[in-house]
Amino acid sequence: MPGVDRRMLDRIGDEVARATSIVRYAPNSKFSSHVHTGGEEFLVLDGVFQDEHGDFPAGSYIRNPPQSSHTPGSEPGCTIFVKLWQFDLDDRTHVRIDTNKMRAIPDADRAGVEVMPLFKDDREDVVLEMWSSGSSVALSATHGLELLVLEGSFEEGGEAFQPGSWLRLPVEANSTAAVGADGAKVWIKRDHLAETPTAPKA
Repeated sequence: MPGVDRRMLDRIGDEVARATSIVRYAPNSKFSSHVHTGGEEFLVLDGVFQDEHGDFPAGSYIRNPPQSSHTPGSEPGCTIFVKLWQFDLDDRTHVRIDTNKMRAIPDADRAGVEVMPLFKDDREDVVLEMWSSGSSVALSATHGLELLVLEGSFEEGGEAFQPGSWLRLPVEANSTAAVGADGAKVWIKRDHLAETPTAPKA
């Protein structure tokens, strides 16, 4: 659609695809009404995302389950991190969370880590994590792990990760994040790669 740009991070499939991407809405841009046959999950990174269900500012975490529909757009413009076709097709749970109104909880098992739970079921666990300055954070990916940096920075595997960086660790991978001087705030999804991802059958 005019005014809507996409940066693809991961894609399995053709026209109908299991996809992870960054999507940017220019001011006053919108999509026509559509159904998310395979579900849609997104986090608003900046601006305000809008549809008939409300206005969702930066920090909003949304899950529109399979067979849900909406007419998305943004008058002021926005950027979202979005995942398509990654739901259990029987899932009908709507989630709309303003993380700006939530408090993170210290992780009793990991020093320097605070956790804000967003969603959890038998297939996946989605959280925001706040990592303190200079901490060393274990990244255990028994069933896979995916991470998006929202604020701050860290180093992992000899690479530097800053806001907008995306990292995916495969099943049984283990690594460590060396957190930078300003700490880090990250979105994390775990356990969703227990079954090998495949293209949607649609």
